[in-house]
Amino acid sequence: MSQDDDEPEEERETSRLAGGCVLAALGAGALAVVFAVSTEAGILAVWLAATAAVWWAARRRMSDSSSPPPPPPADDVYAAHSDEIARVQKGPGEGLLILYPKRDDMENDQ
Repeated sequence: MSQDDDEPEEERETSRLAGGCVLAALGAGALAVVFAVSTEAGILAVWLAATAAVWWAARRRMSDSSSPPPPPPADDVYAAHSDEIARVQKGPGEGLLILYPKRDDMENDQ
């Protein structure tokens, strides 16, 4: 029994980039064959491939970056949820103020 038999076999992770390179190489080979048969057919194939790529990119669904952020943790206190402000600090931007609410749990601890 060798050392290799005792160790579990590692799973190989496939790469999307490697798959894309293989597809690009296959496409380039097929395009070379089309150009070898007929120059006009090769030019037409390039135009069709470009049109399909643009159509696919335009139809691709983009992530919605305007979606609302996840709700805050329930145990945190925000100024909008409090009637009393502990302190106000001037923020880094023009006209930006940071409001720190009074926390009930901090008052009870002291």
